[in-house]
Amino acid sequence: MRRLLPILLLAPAAVYAQTTPAVPPTVAAFTAGMARDDGFFPVMTDVRRGTVYLEIGRTDEEFLYQVSLPAGLGSNDIGLDRGQLGPSTVVRFERAGSRMLLVAPNVDYRASSANPLERRSVREAFAEGVLHAFPIVAEDNGRVLVDATPFVLRDAHGVVQRLQQSNQGSFSLDAGRSSVWMEATKAFPDNTELEGRLTFASSNPGALVRSVAADGHAVTLRERHSFVRLPDAGYTPRRFDPRSGFFDVSYADYSVPLGAELRQRLTVRHRLEKRDPSAAVSDVVEPIVYYLDNGTPEPVRSALLDGARWWATAFEAAGFRNAFRVEILPDSADPMDVRYNVIQWVHRSTRGWSYGAAVTDPRTGEILKGHVSLGSLRVRQDYLIAEGLLAPYRDGVPADDPMAQMALARLRQLAAHEVGHTLGLAHNFAASTNGRASVMDYPAPLAIVRPDGSISLDSAYAVGVGAWDIAAIRMGYGQPAPGQSEADFVAGVLQDVRRQGLVYLSDRDNAGGVEPRSVQWDNGSDALDALRRDLAVRRAALDRFSDAVLRPGRPVSLLEEAFVPLYLRHRYAVAGAAKLLGGQTYRYALRGDVRGGER
Repeated sequence: MRRLLPILLLAPAAVYAQTTPAVPPTVAAFTAGMARDDGFFPVMTDVRRGTVYLEIGRTDEEFLYQVSLPAGLGSNDIGLDRGQLGPSTVVRFERAGSRMLLVAPNVDYRASSANPLERRSVREAFAEGVLHAFPIVAEDNGRVLVDATPFVLRDAHGVVQRLQQSNQGSFSLDAGRSSVWMEATKAFPDNTELEGRLTFASSNPGALVRSVAADGHAVTLRERHSFVRLPDAGYTPRRFDPRSGFFDVSYADYSVPLGAELRQRLTVRHRLEKRDPSAAVSDVVEPIVYYLDNGTPEPVRSALLDGARWWATAFEAAGFRNAFRVEILPDSADPMDVRYNVIQWVHRSTRGWSYGAAVTDPRTGEILKGHVSLGSLRVRQDYLIAEGLLAPYRDGVPADDPMAQMALARLRQLAAHEVGHTLGLAHNFAASTNGRASVMDYPAPLAIVRPDGSISLDSAYAVGVGAWDIAAIRMGYGQPAPGQSEADFVAGVLQDVRRQGLVYLSDRDNAGGVEPRSVQWDNGSDALDALRRDLAVRRAALDRFSDAVLRPGRPVSLLEEAFVPLYLRHRYAVAGAAKLLGGQTYRYALRGDVRGGER
């Protein structure tokens, strides 16, 4: 045994010597002949080999990693839409020998203490994550080049999981039929964009996949990886108030004093600063600009521009002049580029949701990019609803097309609603009790029965943002007067809200809730009156229902499509009236709130 000991001691050293990596080449030598795009993280691409490389000149600097889906599947039921935002994570690069690690710190648990040891104790208590290991292929003068090809050619968006959850068969990523999408791989001063064209294969694709994909056995989508510079420290977070109508981000702060709230909540909003902070109304340092999808056709394009621009009125009322604009996306711009707040016109095979999402700094709640997705079939459904109500084709096609007028009015309201979400605003399902006080409600098309039994849709939807929207933007974005605390400023806005009798109730009080004022797809302050009105409209429309709801030359079998939404028109009004029986009225409040002179 003693004779073997020296051999055993020498063996590890011998193995180590055999696996010591060679000195890597310089960045210039390795990338000779490659296309280079300088920016936040410079990108080099080798088109012949189909590979992409990142140059990393600094480590330990945190940035945002955002996943998205530039090209989707087209099925609402599956939910993999063009433009869909995926996971968003604060990350940093750390070197580990011959690899560069992409590390995600745990920002959900923090210590705001000035003591670095206290901050470290919290950081070490909660697990961080290593999202990817990039092999280092070249380096010199503090610059490191990593191979990002495997990082790009992976299912970061969770397409396989989504297809499985939708019962669409067993799919797997086929690396042999996937590639780097070179035309979208580029770098800008504050963000670097990498994109993969990924093929997901299955021998047993589901019916929904087969209905929309060119080949259900080989579904090809594109997944985007965005590295985004985090904002500077010039942004001032605003404490979240549950009465404000805004969304929030939250984290646990283990350094707050005993008795203070451990979970800190911050308002989600864009950065907006006055040029003259002392002025009641001032121009802004940098306006909030949204860009409408340049592939949107007319007359939809004009309607969406009109509706989205309504928010300029609310910002003006909050003291910000020329603070909000909506323009057409330039042809050269990439809608997934984080520099652009966008309103995308998204096509699916069947009608589905529209929604407003955002890329947000989870450390502060600052919105970096608003991203609206509007389903293109919604406007056609609204047109169909109007046809069922009006039966307009008794004497041919009406020249003024009241169906298009109603559908476009709804689109204006929808654009304002979804943009409102990307400004930080939540739903307000009680706004209809204050006379169309918010575009953040779900309004039904208001129909009125005329004395002759015909139906008018002249005021189907309101125009412009409402009183609640103006008050909410003031609470979220408005700036206190010199010498006024933020808490006193918000309290003053809330006093104005109460004087106007405005009510705010959001999602958790709607479906399945007991608050009778929180109802979607309704109109009016009295649920019983709303039910009576909808029943009268339904009765009048059913009495007039005939093949006159169909445009000349269309199949008679399509009568069913117009009949169903008309027959069920009153279903939301019934739900609202039912809440009056055994329901309970309440409001969001903090201890010490004063209402009507009483605590």
